[in-house]
Amino acid sequence: MLKLDQIRAAESRLLLQTYDRSPILFVTGEGVHIVDENGTKYLDLLSGIGVNALGYGHPVIEEAIARQSRALIHTSNLYYHEGQAELALRLTERTGLDRVFFANTGTEAWEGAMKLARVYAGLKRSEGVNIGTKFLALEQSFHGRTFGAVSTTFKEKYREPFGPVVPGVEFVRFNDVADLRAKFSSEVCAILVEAIQGEGGVRPLTQEFFAEARALATSTGALLIADEIQSGMGRTGKWCAYQHYGILPDITTLAKPLAGGLPLGAVLCTEEVSRVMHAGMHGTTFGGGPLACAVAIAVIDYMERENLLAHATEVGDYFQQQLRSLATRHNAIIDVRGKGLMIAAELDSAELAKLIVAEMLKRHILINCTSDTVLRFLPPYILEHAHVDIAIQALDEIFTEHAGVLSATTTAAHTTANPAGGPHHG
Repeated sequence: MLKLDQIRAAESRLLLQTYDRSPILFVTGEGVHIVDENGTKYLDLLSGIGVNALGYGHPVIEEAIARQSRALIHTSNLYYHEGQAELALRLTERTGLDRVFFANTGTEAWEGAMKLARVYAGLKRSEGVNIGTKFLALEQSFHGRTFGAVSTTFKEKYREPFGPVVPGVEFVRFNDVADLRAKFSSEVCAILVEAIQGEGGVRPLTQEFFAEARALATSTGALLIADEIQSGMGRTGKWCAYQHYGILPDITTLAKPLAGGLPLGAVLCTEEVSRVMHAGMHGTTFGGGPLACAVAIAVIDYMERENLLAHATEVGDYFQQQLRSLATRHNAIIDVRGKGLMIAAELDSAELAKLIVAEMLKRHILINCTSDTVLRFLPPYILEHAHVDIAIQALDEIFTEHAGVLSATTTAAHTTANPAGGPHHG
C-alpha cells in the first residue's frame, strides 16, 4: 500500500490543486470512527461533510452494495430497473412532493431545479401569466460549484474567478423581509432558499421570512425552491428542514446523505411543476443507477426502522446543550445554533476557529470551520451521548490550555472589527 508521502507527491504532480488537504491518509472506518494508515481512530463529527449518515462500515449499506453489485450496477436511463420508482415512492411520501428526477450530486440536482424554474416560467408565459426569468437567492447562500449553482451562491470568491456567471440572479439580505419584498416582482421566476444555510454558517431562516417567500412566490406564479442538499434526509430530525416550518416548496433538492456515501442526488417537485418536462429535455448518464438507488432504499428503511430521526433530534439537542454549557465557561463562543445533528458554534474570530479545528484534529476529532468563524458539526446519525461528551471535553481542554493565545486572538479580532472600542457583535 502506498504511504501518505508517496500519495501527496503523486497528487502534487497529477491532480488539479483544488483542495488544501490535511496530511492524513484514511484507509477504513467503523461506526462513527474513521481510521488512518497507522491504525489511529478519529471521531468523525463531519461525516464526509454531511454524507455518511450511518457512519462507516455499516452492515446495511455493505449488504445492499454487495447484493446489488452482484445483480446490476448500471443500465443507463434508456431502460427500466427496479430501484428508481421504489426510491421515488419513499422520497415523495416523506417530502410531500410528487415527482422525482435522479441526479449524481447536489450541484447537479440544483442545476435541474433551476432549469425546471426557467422552463416552468416559459410555460406560464405561454398561458398568459406575466412572469420573468430572474432568480432571487439569499446572501450567504451556497448551492454548488457548477455554473448555475455558483451563480446563485453568494460569496464572490466562488463566483468571480469564473465570470461572467449565469445572469439574472439578485441576492436578498438574509432573513430581511423588507429587502425580500423590495426585490421581488413579476420578473422573478423563483425564490431560492436553504431552510438552514449550511456553508453559510448553519443559519436557519426565520418563520416570517420563509412564510413571506412562500406567499410572494404564490402571488405571481413564481416558484419557491428549497435546497435541502445538506439539511435534508433526516439531518435536522425531519426528512427535510422545511418541514420544521410547515411550508411546502414547489421544488426541493436532496443529495449528501441520500445514498449513505454513494453519489446520488434528487430533484423533487409538485405535479404542477412536473408538467413542463418531456422526454429529451433533461437527462443524466449515471444519475439514479441501480446501485445507488438500492443503497438509498436500504438507508431510508433502516433510518425508519431504528427511528433515527428522533435519535438525531435527541442527541442533537444534547449536543447543543453541552455546547451552550461550554459557552458559559468560554466567552469566545458567541452563539450555538442548529437543528438535530446540523449544529454550529460561532466564535468571535476566524483565527480562533481555525486554531480550534487544528487542535481537535490533534486530538483525533474531525470537525470543520465554515463561514470563517463557525465550527460546524455534521456527525453520523448514529452518534451517541458518549461521543458528544468526548468532543465537549476536548473543546473544553483546548479553550483552557490555549487561554492566553485565545485571549490575544479575540482581543485582536475585537480591535480589528471595532477600532473605536465599542461593543463587538459576532
